[in-house]
Amino acid sequence: MSGMKKLLKYLKDYKKETVLAPLFKLLEAFFELLVPLAVAGIIDRGIEGADKGYIGLMGGCMVLLAVIGLVAAVTAQFFAAKAAVGFATKLRQALFDHIQDLNFTNIDKAGTSTMITRMTSDINQVQNGVNMVLRLFLRSPIVVFGAMIMAFTIDVKSALVFAVAIPVLAVVVMGITLYTIPLYKKVQAALDRVLSTARENLTGVRVIRAFHREELEKERFHEENIYLVHLQQFVGKISACMNPATYIIVNAATIVLIYTGAIQVNVGNLSQGEVVAILNYMSQILVELVKLANLIITITKALACADRVAAVFELQPQSATEEKAVAVDNGQTKTHSANAPFMEFDHVSLTYKGAGAETLQDIHFTVNKGDTIGVIGGTGSGKSSVINLIPGFYQATEGAVRLEGRDLKEIPEDELRARIGVVPQKAVLFKGTIRSNLLWGKPDATDEELWQAIDLAQAREVVEGKDGKLDAKIAQNGRNLSGGQRQRLTIARALVRKPEILILDDSASALDYATDAKLRTAIKSLDGGITTFIVSQRASSIRHADKIVVLDDGELAGVGTHEELLASCEVYQEIYYSQYPEEKGQKQA
Repeated sequence: MSGMKKLLKYLKDYKKETVLAPLFKLLEAFFELLVPLAVAGIIDRGIEGADKGYIGLMGGCMVLLAVIGLVAAVTAQFFAAKAAVGFATKLRQALFDHIQDLNFTNIDKAGTSTMITRMTSDINQVQNGVNMVLRLFLRSPIVVFGAMIMAFTIDVKSALVFAVAIPVLAVVVMGITLYTIPLYKKVQAALDRVLSTARENLTGVRVIRAFHREELEKERFHEENIYLVHLQQFVGKISACMNPATYIIVNAATIVLIYTGAIQVNVGNLSQGEVVAILNYMSQILVELVKLANLIITITKALACADRVAAVFELQPQSATEEKAVAVDNGQTKTHSANAPFMEFDHVSLTYKGAGAETLQDIHFTVNKGDTIGVIGGTGSGKSSVINLIPGFYQATEGAVRLEGRDLKEIPEDELRARIGVVPQKAVLFKGTIRSNLLWGKPDATDEELWQAIDLAQAREVVEGKDGKLDAKIAQNGRNLSGGQRQRLTIARALVRKPEILILDDSASALDYATDAKLRTAIKSLDGGITTFIVSQRASSIRHADKIVVLDDGELAGVGTHEELLASCEVYQEIYYSQYPEEKGQKQA
């Protein structure tokens, strides 16, 4: 319930609809409760008295009640649907906006697949819950209790059956509801796992086929899917017990009602029409309780899903102020003189949330403005982790990263990232055109600026080779481009903004050596001196850097130029000579 309470604020723009929908449903219920009285009148006065005029009058009244009830029901449905759909729209947009504001730690913690499930399936379930509540949550109880009250106005003794049956029904319904809410949460969690498996297979389909793992992946998906099916069947069977239990109780009450009613008719306390009216009220109760049972199942699902959606909103990244306070408490914030280096990694360590060990340990080096810094190391050595600290994707758990003497935690996120251009390890392009993708770097860039960036990224032949050039279509994720073309366009996107700091996170791996060399030369020749970080496993890509940072299992193995490291750093020697074995042979000779 707490999760749903937090989400109800997104209904505030639909106050009119949330009031009118149940009101019209109550109007429909009121007219429906009058129908048995009309039927009783037809039997007792029209049929027994052979009064055809009265039968026609009451028949016309019943038709009028049906028409008014239908209009009221359709109107209520319209307002309920409008409120529910509008609520879901605002909730989905708010959830998407919130996810965009989360830092990498929060996203890592939640997981991509569960985010997708909560934004789609979970919100749809919540929408259905809101729709059904507005339509039936007041109507069904009003009809049930209204029918009981109307029955009491006809005959108290017969109506006592209602007073016993309804509390018993309430106990059954509430018991099943309380038992199934946690089970529906498990169903949604299992759906997360199925979505995660499907997503992995779709994104990694080439790798799966290359290693002939189709059958194993089919089996893995089958196991996840069967688990979800069994869980859904289990909770479905429990929920399904609600309808037969309701029928049994109400039909047992009907049998008792017919028996007592017959006795009352025999002794003259009740007329036949009044017995029929009471039975009609019992039938109305039966129908409404079946509806209420289905409503409660829907609400149970909605409440479980609302808790999952609200849990995402509870993921809050630390604000810059909080992080600064933490840094001060840890004694990490220091004052620096005007002679501070352009950038400094001051004994930085990083531990990812939930990780058992540090990813980076005591990393310390300085960077001068305009320098090219190469970062190299084996797989899993922490290269990308070092780079991710610069734009603030992750925060150092110990030590500090400083830019012009200021701790990055003290610099507002917008200000920091406006000075940085990032080309991630995985080249990501979005569906649209080449132009729309490049404008991510600078929304107000002119065509001249776009072509300058394209030339710097060695991507002119890519753009000019496409129909429409800058307006050429790009498929989702750049599927209609080769790996090298995607990398060059992502580099151009970063260069459009003319950043002070350019980060190339192994982003030239798909480029040939000649294009890679031209790219590095073009970036180095830029006016203003861009400080460039190049992460690579190729020694050729970083050997001409002003400074090379060598990492080994999260620790600093060496810092220096190519010549210095080749003379003193064993890790760098091992990497370099594994790629250039002929030079090792010449050295030994």
